[in-house]
Parts: sequence; C-alpha cells; structure tokens
Amino acid sequence: MMTVNMMIFNPCAPAIRQSRAALRRVVPLILTLVLLVPIAPARAGSPPDSITDSVLNPDERLQVTDPYLEMHTGPGRGYPVFFVVPRGQGVWIVLRHTDWYKVHTEEGKEGWVQRAQLESTLTAAGVQKPFRDLLLDDYLNRKVQLGAAWGEFKSEPMLKIWTSYRLSETLSIEATVAEVQGVFSGTDLWHVNLISEPWSDQRISPFFGIGLGRFRNLPNQSLVEALPTASQLGNATVGVRYYLNERFILRADYTLYTAFVSDQRSIEYRAFTGGISFFF
Repeated sequence: MMTVNMMIFNPCAPAIRQSRAALRRVVPLILTLVLLVPIAPARAGSPPDSITDSVLNPDERLQVTDPYLEMHTGPGRGYPVFFVVPRGQGVWIVLRHTDWYKVHTEEGKEGWVQRAQLESTLTAAGVQKPFRDLLLDDYLNRKVQLGAAWGEFKSEPMLKIWTSYRLSETLSIEATVAEVQGVFSGTDLWHVNLISEPWSDQRISPFFGIGLGRFRNLPNQSLVEALPTASQLGNATVGVRYYLNERFILRADYTLYTAFVSDQRSIEYRAFTGGISFFF
C-alpha cells in the first residue's frame, strides 16, 4: 500500500507570517516603552521640583495616620521599599517628582512616598494635608503622545503606530504609520492629520480629524499580472480617548480612507482600530 502525502496551499499563510513578523518587531518596542515610562527616575537634566511648590513646606510636620508609610529608594513603584514609618511618627516633605514626594523622617531617613499615602497625613492643626492631583495636571498639560493600535482595514488585520504633538488645548498634529496584511496583498500607508479635541480636559474626550498621506498596495507574488499600486491618500477620522491612569490613554477610532489611484478613479476603505498610548 502506498501513502500519498498531499500539501494543501493556504493563500493566507504568507500574509499571516508577514503579520506575525511585523508584530514581533513592533510589539516588544511598545511594551518596553510602556513599562519604562511609569518607573523612569528623574533625568539629570530634569531635577525634581524644589520646595518652592506650594505643597512643600520643609518646616511643616505631617503625622502618619495609616498603619505605616512606605518609603521607596526612588520616585517610582519600580524602586524597592527600604523603610517603613509607623503610625504616629512625623515626616517632612522636601522634594517632589511627578506624583512622588521625598520625605524626611524623625529618625533621619529620607525616601520617596507616593501622594496617595500622604493624603491621609495630618498637619499640626489636626486636619488632613491637601494635595493637588498632579497626575491630572500632567494629563491636562500633555504635549506628546506615542501609541499603537490593532484593528481592521477593509476586514483585514491592521497594525498602526502614531505620535502626536499638542499645538493648543483643542488642536494637535498627528503622524501615523500603518501596515495591513491581507490574503492576497499587503498595504503600507502613512498620513499626517490635524486633530480637533473640543473637550480635551475631560476624562472621556471625543476627537475629529482630517489628513493627507500616501498609500501603497503590494500584491502577493503568487498573483499573476498583479501590479503594485501607489497613490495619494486622504482620510477623515472620528474617535474617542479615555484617560486610564497615570500616563496611559485608551483610544478607539473609525477612519474613512480615500486612495486617489488616478485622475478619474478613487477607492474608499474603512478602518476601525483600538489601542493604547502614553503621554510625556
């Protein structure tokens, strides 16, 4: 008896392999940036805020009311806890970096404490020490964003990366690079958009945008007589942002693309993506 092995050709296999390869290149970079942002210490050129901040009074003693106050070696959750201040003892604030405060204890220890723990401390008058939500201030004053998203472009998988710069409270400019891996072809595109965000000071903020760019479609080599296509690209987008926490923002958007393949012919594509970004 003879056994015949048959190989079944899957037209999706090349596109799937290319899509996975793109993800392997991009995802580690995004994850690395996302993980480093919350725990990054102050740079040499950006020292922590001095005691001129209205919250910082080196002569004001704050009494610990929680069971303990954790002191870190640096201004971030990635730094280890090296000392614990028990209830009833006092601390003095000497420096601030983002949402972290450097404190001095009665025993001469110095370390960094997160604002959430200091909010329960009491002043000499027996009232809670007021603290501004500095992270919210950072969100309201954000300038640069960097993000990535995954979705569908004409029912085919789409991966895109974008960066934006805030020009004013309601206007920003955004640059996007995207890759689409379909069954029979692959598509690369880039575009620059002007984004309007009327309610940018809200936690949930809708936005609208229009932009121009370039579009390039590359057919699979298995297709006979199929030629690459390159054209100008216009788009209109609408979406919503949600301020998640710290420096992270969730985003979902719907975009209508128009590829001007010739003077008499244009092709429309619709895309929906969802992703995450961080600001600095």
